[in-house]
Amino acid sequence: MTEVQWLIGFHVVGAFLFVSGAVAVGALHALATRCEKPSEVAFLLGLTRPAVAVVGVGALLTLGLGAWLVDYEGWDWGDGWIAAALLLWIASVILGAVGGRVARHARYLAQRLAADGDRPSDELRRALADPIAQALNYGSFLAVVAVLALMIWKPGA
Repeated sequence: MTEVQWLIGFHVVGAFLFVSGAVAVGALHALATRCEKPSEVAFLLGLTRPAVAVVGVGALLTLGLGAWLVDYEGWDWGDGWIAAALLLWIASVILGAVGGRVARHARYLAQRLAADGDRPSDELRRALADPIAQALNYGSFLAVVAVLALMIWKPGA
């Protein structure tokens, strides 16, 4: 295998981790919104922590190896598809981080409620269904999908 094949291969592994971690976080959060007991919500939101770490590893791999590929292949950072992918990557990371803060606070609330009788709570339900956090998280995921599309089709390359 050539060096560029190794770079592309590990870049794709990073993309897989980035996307699969984001899907796992979204699925666990969606499951948590359907639970009544705070202990169940706390458990499911607790499972998002390793998935978020997977997203972080994937994000770093895609960025680092993507930058290496741009240099190795002699592409220009000003090429539209590269600049757009980088901006969308940044947007995805920022939107996901800000939206994820609400879920982290919901997990803390669920843990407190679980320790205090484990009864359903309107406050927890509202925290899980926060429309701003949902919009941020959906926006983050759509940005990831757009980055993937740019990386696959490389318009103008």
